[in-house]
Amino acid sequence: MNCPYCSNEEHRVVDKREANEATRRRRECLRCKKRFTTYERIEPFDLAVVKKDGRREPFNREKLRTGFAKACEKRPIPQEKVDSAVDEIEAELRKEEKKEVNSSHIGELVMRKLKKLDKVAYIRFASVYRQFADLESFQDELKRLIRK
Repeated sequence: MNCPYCSNEEHRVVDKREANEATRRRRECLRCKKRFTTYERIEPFDLAVVKKDGRREPFNREKLRTGFAKACEKRPIPQEKVDSAVDEIEAELRKEEKKEVNSSHIGELVMRKLKKLDKVAYIRFASVYRQFADLESFQDELKRLIRK
């Protein structure tokens, strides 16, 4: 493992904690003295995502985190909450113990989490995920959100 700042291979572990089915390690580079965090998690089995067009691709946690982060961009949501929500979604998918999961199921899980976390982030994600064709369909979703 290399330091993300100076690419040095030598570092030391400053702190180690168990966090949401993962081991969190706080590391310090021995060259530049900057600190960074790494996570170690067990991947019990490979999970495949079945896309809308029928293609299959391996589950990519980073892709899930990126989509979640884009919806939350410029919103007052701490990164820890985003990471926690991604951890919870991945844990829920793995608890189902299925080898394949539909991308629509993942999208619904993300929407549920975003709805609780931040309404604006939820609408952002929903507008892309549900592919609103016109202003009326967007307004209908807003009305449903306001009613609840």
